[in-house]
Amino acid sequence: MRYTDDQLTEAKRQIDSTLHKLRETVKTLEGKENPSRYKSQITLARRRIEAFGIAVDLIEKELDSKAE
Repeated sequence: MRYTDDQLTEAKRQIDSTLHKLRETVKTLEGKENPSRYKSQITLARRRIEAFGIAVDLIEKELDSKAE
């Protein structure tokens, strides 16, 4: 499926926003009095950060390839 530059740029913007929120969530959970209690939530957030990071890289590659 083909996506327009606008669609890709907006998707990247939305993912970047979600990444920021996830990183803040991890900081908050790790800063709690007993962070081991939140281990599963921290792990899930970190895995989502990694997955969204991959998505951003792929979007950027697609945008770069269109610019060439």
